Amino acid sequence: MKPQGDAATIFWRRLDIWLARLRPHREPLTLLVDAAVVAACWNITYLFRLGFDRWISARPSYDGWVLLGVVLAYAAASRLLKVPQSMWRFSGFGEIQRLLLACLLAGLASAAVVMGLGLSKVPRAVLALHPVVSLMGLAVVRIVYRMTYEHARSRIAGQDGQVRRAVVLGAGEAARLLLAGLVQQGWTVLGLLDDDPAKKGARINGVAVLGPLAALADKATTATATHVVVAMPAATPAQRRRAFDLAAATGLPVLTVPSADELRTGQTRVERLRDIEPEDLLGREPVVLDEAGIAHTLQGKTVLITGAGGSIGSELCRQVARSAPARLVLYELSEFNLYTIEQELSESHPNLELVRLIGDVKDLAHMRHTCARWRPQVVFHAAAYKHVPLMEEHNAAAALRNNTLGTYHAALAAAEVKAERFVLISTDKAVNPTNVMGATKRAAEMVVSAMAAEHAATRFMAVRFGNVLGSSGSVIPKFKEQIAKGGPVTVTHPDIIRYFMTIPEAARLVLQAAAIGESGQVLVLDMGEPVRIVELARDLIRLAGHTLEEIPIVFSGLRPGEKLFEELLAGAEATVSTPVDRLCVARIAAGSEAELRVWIERAQTLARHDDGARALLREWVSEYQPSDKALDEGQKGTGRRHHRI
Repeated sequence: MKPQGDAATIFWRRLDIWLARLRPHREPLTLLVDAAVVAACWNITYLFRLGFDRWISARPSYDGWVLLGVVLAYAAASRLLKVPQSMWRFSGFGEIQRLLLACLLAGLASAAVVMGLGLSKVPRAVLALHPVVSLMGLAVVRIVYRMTYEHARSRIAGQDGQVRRAVVLGAGEAARLLLAGLVQQGWTVLGLLDDDPAKKGARINGVAVLGPLAALADKATTATATHVVVAMPAATPAQRRRAFDLAAATGLPVLTVPSADELRTGQTRVERLRDIEPEDLLGREPVVLDEAGIAHTLQGKTVLITGAGGSIGSELCRQVARSAPARLVLYELSEFNLYTIEQELSESHPNLELVRLIGDVKDLAHMRHTCARWRPQVVFHAAAYKHVPLMEEHNAAAALRNNTLGTYHAALAAAEVKAERFVLISTDKAVNPTNVMGATKRAAEMVVSAMAAEHAATRFMAVRFGNVLGSSGSVIPKFKEQIAKGGPVTVTHPDIIRYFMTIPEAARLVLQAAAIGESGQVLVLDMGEPVRIVELARDLIRLAGHTLEEIPIVFSGLRPGEKLFEELLAGAEATVSTPVDRLCVARIAAGSEAELRVWIERAQTLARHDDGARALLREWVSEYQPSDKALDEGQKGTGRRHHRI
C-alpha cells in the first residue's frame, strides 16, 4: 500500500492536470461560472431580504426573467471590462477593481431597466444589495481557486519550488522509465505523443498517449505545458532531429533523455533529463568504428597522450582507458587540466597505472626524457593551439613553435624509442590553409610524412576532421553562454558553414587511425553534409525556449584568417577506401627528412617573431595563401553589431 503522503500528492497532481486542461477554455468557463455565482447571489439577496419563510413564495412570477436579464447584464459588463481574460491563479487587487466596476455597471443597468419597466414587485433592497453580494461572491470564488492552485503547487513542486508540466515525445520503454522518475522529481506529465497509431489512446503509468508527434503543433496540446521532453533514445538521429524541430516550434524549453550511446556506456540513466546538446542536432548516424581492432591495438600497451587534459585529449584518455592499456602516460602543460583528467580516470579506472606529467611539447629535451623513461608503444599527439583568430593576429610564432615544432619534437622522441605508432591529430583547416593555425597544422602533417619516410620502425599517421562540437574554443560553448546571458548571439557571416563531429566520434577516429593506418597516411572521416552556423545558432536559441526577437543573432564579420567553408581534402590528394565505412585515406606529400631538418633548424631561429614565422610557413607550405580579404573583413567586423536577424 502506498503511503498517505503519496496518495495525497497524486490527488493534487491529478487536480493540477485537470485544471491545466481547462485553462485553454478559460474565457467561456469564466463567463459560465460567473453567471452561476451571480444567479446564486440573487437568491442569497432574496433570502437576506425576505427570510427563510418568504424568500421563495413572495417573489413575483416574472422573477425568473428578471434574473436572466440580470445575468446577461453582468456577462455583458464582464466582457466589456475584459474580466474573462484574467487568470484566476494570479488574481489580485487589479482583478477586484475590474469586478467592482462590472458589478456597479451591471447593477445600475439592471435596476434602471427593472424600474423603467415598472416591475415594482422586485424588492428595491434586492436591486441595491445584489451588486454588493455578487462582488463578494465573485471575489470569493477567485480567492478559493487561487488558494487551491497554490496549495496544489506547493504539494507537487520540485526541489526548486517550480511547477513543471511536460509533454513527452515518445511512448516507448524509455518513456515508461522516464515517467516514474519525473513524478519523483515533482514533474506533472500532461500527455505523451507517439507516431505509432497503435499507441493512440493507450495509457502508460496513468498518462494518456494523445496522438502523433505532429499534434505538438496544436495549441491545446501545449497550452499549459512548461517544457517539452524528447524521450526517444533509440530513434535514428534523423527522427530525433524531427522531434527537436517540432518541439522547438512550440517556443517552450526543450529537454531530452540521454542518447542511446550515453545509456550504453552507463554514463547516466534515462530519467536524468538534460538540455539539448549540439550533437543531438547533427541529424546523421554516428560513425561506428572497429572497436575490437582498436582494443587489440591498445590492450597491454604503454600509451602516451600529449595534451591529455584538452577536449580531444581527455576524451582520448577515457576511451584508451577502456581498452585496458598497461600504462597511460598523461602529458599536459596545464596543471588544472592534468589534475582534472587524472582525478576522473583514477575514479573510473582505479586499477590503471597513470603517469601524470606536466610537460611542454616545445621542450625537446623533456619529450626525449619522457619517452626514454616510459618507452610508449603508442603516442597520440593532441597538444596544439587551435583558435584561428587568436593565432592569426599576434601569435603566429607561438603557433609555429607549438603546432609544428612541437609535433616534430614528439615524433622524433617517439621514433628514437621505436614506438609502434604515432598519431597526429590534424584539422580540416590544414587543407589549402588561409590562416596561420591551418598552415602550422599542414606543416605538422608534412613533418609526420617526412618522419614516416625515415623511421620504418614507427608508423606515423595523421587524422583530419572538422569542427568538434563542444570542444574548448569552439563556437558552441560561446553560443550557449550568450544565450544564458540573454543574447545577442554573434555569428561571423550568414553563409559560413562547417563540418561537425562529436568529441567521442573524434576520439574514436583517432583510435581507429592507430589501429588501421599505415605510415605516411592521413585518415579523413566522411562527416556528411556541412552545417550552416547561423542555423545551428537558431536551433540553440529556439530549443532554449526563446525567440529571435528575444535573443537576436548578430553578424559580426569574418575574423582574421577565417574561411566561409572548410575542405577535408586538397584537390591533389588521392584517396582510397578503408574497411571502415565512411573513413578514407590520403597520402601526405612531403619532402625528405634531410629537407625537414634544414627547415626545422631555420624554424628554431625564425619562429621567434611573427613575420619570420609567416615567411617560413609560406616557404614550406606551398598551398598556404593568407586570406587578405578574410583579414580585412575580420578587422572590419570587429565590434560591429548592427547587422541583425
